[in-house]
Amino acid sequence: MMKGLYYQLNATALEDMFFLQEMDNVSPPSDYHVKLQVKACALSPINTKLVSEVMLEKESVPVGREVAGVIMEVGSKVSFFQQDDEVVGILPLDSQESGLSEVLWIHEHNLVLKPEKISWVEAAGAVRDGLSAYIALHFLAHLGPGKSVLIMDGASPFGALAVQLSQHIGAMVIATAYNDEDKQYLEKLKPSLARVLDLSKSKVDLAEACLEETGGLGVDIVIDAGVILYKNENSITKPQPLPHKHDIITLLSVGSHWVTREENLQLDPPDSHSLFLKGATVSFLNDEIWNLSNAQQGKYLHILKDVMEKLSNGILRPQLDEPVPLYEAKVVMEMVQKNETRKKQVVQL
Repeated sequence: MMKGLYYQLNATALEDMFFLQEMDNVSPPSDYHVKLQVKACALSPINTKLVSEVMLEKESVPVGREVAGVIMEVGSKVSFFQQDDEVVGILPLDSQESGLSEVLWIHEHNLVLKPEKISWVEAAGAVRDGLSAYIALHFLAHLGPGKSVLIMDGASPFGALAVQLSQHIGAMVIATAYNDEDKQYLEKLKPSLARVLDLSKSKVDLAEACLEETGGLGVDIVIDAGVILYKNENSITKPQPLPHKHDIITLLSVGSHWVTREENLQLDPPDSHSLFLKGATVSFLNDEIWNLSNAQQGKYLHILKDVMEKLSNGILRPQLDEPVPLYEAKVVMEMVQKNETRKKQVVQL
């Protein structure tokens, strides 16, 4: 028997949401599965709304989907891997198993080889944010050299990798910070960013600063971390200084791409008219798209491989906290879900 961490979908209090549960040592689901000894598992907030919509029948879902480990056994039809290979991957959305188990079965199409140079913790800690940064910049925004990119919350685990990826491609990067610590982290990055805007300082005008930095032309690509939709939103419910949607629309250039993480974004007719005049596109960043449609599995695995290669070459350097032991996973996951952690939390098994 092994333990795994699970999330109770209909729990009323956060204390009851996460629970450890013994799991039967299940047999392989198919000939294409490999048996993985998990070495590290990263924790990301659960999109409860999405999970509830996709898994209508379920009462609970497993926690911990970004895993790195060693293959102990391979199914008879597995072609990509062999025993003792070191791999990293993301468990599918409908996985029955928690990545916080010592051993689990995973389909070979969800894994790529882990380069020797990188640690288990780095591999697990960067795989999902790296994937999200790729989707945002390459897949949705068509990033290229010389483009100007604004990355909101540039010191978050996702933001840091998006900043590094943009710089590697040769873009001019502006990033926002939420406090002095974030600002210092961003200012130390090499090559230097074009500008770091500390939004905790009330005198910073985001739109004005971006237009100034781009000679009045506006920014080609904006990746937000959520936006404020209406002026009267209570500042207590939004402790992070998020931009207003009008600020973002104002600072966009002609033919620009706005990639948003705001799943309930509402655009009024005047907003749409401004975007129409600029020929701008709005894309939604949903890092589960590969799970919800497996039509482009090859592209998905190519991205995961590329993320690992860039980690190995030092192009991507994830924002990781100290690794957490398994017995602290439940408490740490509660903090992750409440958005109380700034760096990526990884459990080392």
